[in-house]
Amino acid sequence: LPVPRKSSRAGERGPGAERREAPAGPEAAMKPSSEDGAAQAGGPWEECFEAAAQLALRAGQIIRKALSEEKRVSTKTSAADLVTETDHMVEALILQELQQRFPSHRFIAEEAAAAGAKCVLTPSPTWIVDPIDGTCNFVHRFPTVAVSIGFAVNQELEFGVIYHCTEERLYTGRRGRGAFCNGQRLRVSGETDLSKALVLTEIGPRRDPTTLKLFLSNMERLLRAGAHGVRVIGSSTLALCHLASGAADAYYQFGLHCWDLAAATVIIREAGGVVMDTSGGPLDLMSCRVVAAGTREMAVLIAQALQTINYGRDDER
Repeated sequence: LPVPRKSSRAGERGPGAERREAPAGPEAAMKPSSEDGAAQAGGPWEECFEAAAQLALRAGQIIRKALSEEKRVSTKTSAADLVTETDHMVEALILQELQQRFPSHRFIAEEAAAAGAKCVLTPSPTWIVDPIDGTCNFVHRFPTVAVSIGFAVNQELEFGVIYHCTEERLYTGRRGRGAFCNGQRLRVSGETDLSKALVLTEIGPRRDPTTLKLFLSNMERLLRAGAHGVRVIGSSTLALCHLASGAADAYYQFGLHCWDLAAATVIIREAGGVVMDTSGGPLDLMSCRVVAAGTREMAVLIAQALQTINYGRDDER
């Protein structure tokens, strides 16, 4: 869950940030708020955005029900890379609905990619789908689980929708129109000092000795630099949403995929944050690595501290 901030940092989030009320519910994200008015309504991809939000809510209901039930679990690239029948069911639901409504669009989805489909981002309108982010959490009934749907046109991310299934929080971001959780605007932290930062990360699927040594070494480097803490919650999309909400100051990972990152990237950027490559250069959605932060200064500090873990590229598998 997001960690409450001390009042001494309230001024860094902008006027009134600490006084926001609890979100009203996920359906609120489907309507324009009084804060952004007409900016949230209309636009060339309005129908696509509405479809994504509705499907995320429907998928979330299925996942929430299945969370407490027995599951058939298989592995993919490693013993820690899990998949269940619910992953496949939810992905099929989302893709079938979208393909019926938007037959000319292209699709990149986690389980389809695991079955051999190519991950190629072309200029065509493209949906990028993670049916269950946090499958290991889902298998163990740990409630940090999400559905993630991103949408790109001309290789530019247009919007992202992420639904926290158990807390019923619908995170949305639309290019140039802000980021919201259940209809309330999101704003990132303004922290620039690594010694005052809460940093989030995820382990990635590999468990070989070299990868584990590098992963632990990166955590050690940040802790030696004085970071308040490094957290792993088991869902990269929800960790990135915590960053967008200002509950954490930075995120980094090697070994995530385009479907983990697409929707969250729009949400973070629209909340005022920075998403970039671990080299410090522009984000490459297919590179399987990322640094994100509330400020560019923080992102650069994180990137400079990291040793690279090479996971290859999504578009070369």
